[in-house]
Amino acid sequence: MKIAIIGAGAIGSAIARKLARNGIQAVIANSRGPQSLKALTDELGPSIKAVTVKEAAQADVVFVAVIWDRLPSALKDLGSWNGRILVDANNAVEVPSFQAVDLGGRASSEVVAEWAPGARVVKAFNHLEARVLDEDPQVESGRRVLFLAGEDVDAKNTVSDLIARMGFAPVDLGGLNESRLMQFPGGPLAILNLVKFD
Repeated sequence: MKIAIIGAGAIGSAIARKLARNGIQAVIANSRGPQSLKALTDELGPSIKAVTVKEAAQADVVFVAVIWDRLPSALKDLGSWNGRILVDANNAVEVPSFQAVDLGGRASSEVVAEWAPGARVVKAFNHLEARVLDEDPQVESGRRVLFLAGEDVDAKNTVSDLIARMGFAPVDLGGLNESRLMQFPGGPLAILNLVKFD
């Protein structure tokens, strides 16, 4: 299974670090091109390689972590996703004000699904702050919780397995409509740093 990350900001880099620390190979891309990611890939070692956005989008599982107002342009020229998994790690907020974007009552992942035709969208990795996501997921004999939501059961199982391999405790909230529970701002589960004791 090929894994990629589109977006190398705080969240994308935190995801890359978690993959690298757990020996999971992946590629990462941003709008500025592979050369701009040399410092990050040097830090992370040989398991994370820099590629173009179009190359990253061809992976089986693609984490997308891009500032909301840049998200449509990041996804627009990638064509049909043909059933590949898009892990939506974004929040519909204006930067730098952190005000919620008006989506007409829709969950942000439902909008992302429209921008990525053919993708099996799973919402995950968006409800924790980047600095918390970057910390050790093993906490007080438990595992830090990561919520996920999506319509496709097989896609959610794949993402849930990845979450567990990265050391977190996956908690499935349901479909994309339920993903609004973890949306920031406004979702009751946003920013909640929970630990599951096994």
